[in-house]
Amino acid sequence: MHIHSYTQLIEAALAQPEPQRLLFVFARAELPVGHTGKQKQEFEQGHGGTLSPVLCVDKLPDEVQDFAALVTESEYTNTHWDITFVAALPGRGGFAPSVDEAVQPLHLMMNKINSGRIDDFLAFDRQGNLLNLLPG
Repeated sequence: MHIHSYTQLIEAALAQPEPQRLLFVFARAELPVGHTGKQKQEFEQGHGGTLSPVLCVDKLPDEVQDFAALVTESEYTNTHWDITFVAALPGRGGFAPSVDEAVQPLHLMMNKINSGRIDDFLAFDRQGNLLNLLPG
């Protein structure tokens, strides 16, 4: 299934045979440590940099059907973010994974993002636009 919007993500999660829990890792774009002048210039023009996880949360699809509501909720943390990465965790036996079951996968997501391995996740900007962060 190809997902082209946040709405399609929610629809796909709700349509799965097992209930899903959505995992969100919010990341901030930053200059890398020891950056060069060229890297700084490119970053200031909206290119390059690194993505550092700053916040994570798990939600049931019914809890986050509206992307704007997710953004508003995130603002209560007073933590700036530029991109949110999303993955789904499937349930079993007709039950969605619990909050406790989401902790380890969220940590794994953060580790993958820190390592630049983001191809397993969907990414959205603050306006809810689906991003393609992979080269090619």
